[in-house]
Amino acid sequence: MTCLECGNCRVGTDLLYYCPARNEFVITEKPAIDKVRAGSHWKKGDKEYEINRRRLRKDREIS
Repeated sequence: MTCLECGNCRVGTDLLYYCPARNEFVITEKPAIDKVRAGSHWKKGDKEYEINRRRLRKDREIS
């Protein structure tokens, strides 16, 4: 089986594509991506974190 250079397999965005060389649809499995919190600068125990947490709790109790 020779590749027909259609480019379907190289796109990488689809989980399913048609391969004319194989004459069938191919299902690809993407690896699970571990999401890391981006932009989360609050750390428990940090003075600014504690001030913000208390302010938010106070706001919730009022509402």
